[in-house]
Amino acid sequence: MSRILVTGTAGFIGFHLARALLNEGSTVIGIDNFNPYYSPELKVARDEILRKNKKFVSVNADISNLALVETIFRDYKPEVICHLAAQAGVRYSLKNPYAYEKSNVQAFVNMIEQARINSVERFVYASSSSVYGGNTKLPYSEEDRVETPVSLYAATKRSNELIAYTYTHLWNMQTIGLRFFTVYGTWGRPDMAYWSFMEAMQHGVPIKVFNYGKNQRDFTFIDDVVNGVISALMRKNLDQYEIINLGNNKPVGLMEFISTLEDLSGLKAIKEMVPAQPGDVIATYASIDKASAKLGFKPSTLLGEGLQSFVRWYKDHPSIVEAVRKFRLSNINSQVF
Repeated sequence: MSRILVTGTAGFIGFHLARALLNEGSTVIGIDNFNPYYSPELKVARDEILRKNKKFVSVNADISNLALVETIFRDYKPEVICHLAAQAGVRYSLKNPYAYEKSNVQAFVNMIEQARINSVERFVYASSSSVYGGNTKLPYSEEDRVETPVSLYAATKRSNELIAYTYTHLWNMQTIGLRFFTVYGTWGRPDMAYWSFMEAMQHGVPIKVFNYGKNQRDFTFIDDVVNGVISALMRKNLDQYEIINLGNNKPVGLMEFISTLEDLSGLKAIKEMVPAQPGDVIATYASIDKASAKLGFKPSTLLGEGLQSFVRWYKDHPSIVEAVRKFRLSNINSQVF
């Protein structure tokens, strides 16, 4: 596989995926618009690392702009697509719904339509565990009904799956949707709990413990997720339309998560116990039988190991950490703790 187009390469998962693909010898055309949902300095730092590889092409573009997407496909002629770019964040979707319509729906249609027009072999895209919404049966299986999203973010991700199904049905395109479960790790996302809690603990700022600490998450380490995504890009035994969970299959309570982070960092959290927030899901828990069978997916990173990697990275990158903090303090949209 020589030319892979990956959207969102200045983002967390996209960065790690692009780096792994480059290490395997692929040419990666990486697209990102470096939007300021969180610190662009972190995104630039990721991009600079990728640019050191001569097989990486960095394209600064907003893929909700159809003309730009058409130009990218014409210029680079990708053979496979991995579409990861999206407006992330459940709580932010309550404040800025139009960002989700533009980035998660309009941009998705632009990408999949150009993939169809240009006869791209396989279209892999990021979905989310959030599509399971109000489901109470655990673990979440790909066979479960997903008709009760509890956030706009979840609704846009489910719409991606339905659009992909339509493209497979009408034009026999191969589309592979990956439902990610709370991905964490080095070079991570500052809006997620592991980073924002670490930052708050370091500076003696209280953290909001939503739902009084009763939430559970299927925390999945980035290296395990990347292995799953690469399998989705390259495995030969996949159906034309696939939806596959990528989770750790080991949900962890929020209080245990905080305690583990305290132990590994040597810091103490000042906890502010608060009710659940609109759009929050109480628990996520992935069935990974399908991922195991079809992708050979076997997550192996325990929470303590993964968080230790993050804590070590966090302490080794003080300039990036401080830039993220300054951006957070100056931008109300990135206040998450």
